[in-house]
Amino acid sequence: MLHIDWRHAPRGPILLDMTNRPSPSSSPRRCVNERVGPLRFETLAHGTFEWPAPSASFLHLQFRRFAGCPVCNLHMRAFALAIGALAAARVVTVAFFHSTAAQMAPYQGDLPFAVVPDPERLWYAHFGVERSRLAVAHPKVMWSALKGLAVAKSNPFVGGLDQTGLPADFLIDREGKIVALHYGAHADDQWTVEDLLREANRGWPTGEPSGRLVGA
Repeated sequence: MLHIDWRHAPRGPILLDMTNRPSPSSSPRRCVNERVGPLRFETLAHGTFEWPAPSASFLHLQFRRFAGCPVCNLHMRAFALAIGALAAARVVTVAFFHSTAAQMAPYQGDLPFAVVPDPERLWYAHFGVERSRLAVAHPKVMWSALKGLAVAKSNPFVGGLDQTGLPADFLIDREGKIVALHYGAHADDQWTVEDLLREANRGWPTGEPSGRLVGA
């Protein structure tokens, strides 16, 4: 069944929030072992999110595309279904979209994890998340878009005037250090839930039990 709803900042350990946002100028790509926290975001439906957070060892920042993006919403559905596995692995995820809160509400408003509206792409620029005119010119993107339209609430016309956005993923520890990252080469090039859990398992200090990580 088709589900369509018609209706930047110096480096180092600084406090980032949506009232003291990074400037619009782009930053270079971030690097593993770089410190980017503590962090603070105003989310769409989960209030203020702060990192480090209680009961979590890792923060996963995932930068998606626009609100109605069927590829993104298929991906969000997979993460929503895996929320228990993420909690067991002590990983909390926060997703960013370069759309307004109003555009996002029908599609991401009921997700069981925090999502952040960033229509000016300030956080995208701060983390060096890029764009490409070839973002959707990959067979995998076409297939995932069709699947997303079939199983996830999506609408490629809502916030989708700019199709150049690329995804990115960052895994950050409680000290604010990036322990793993991935910059996507096309619109459907992002960590799966399994990829995220594998990276989190690798990120544990020596001697930390890894058996607690579901899916490792």
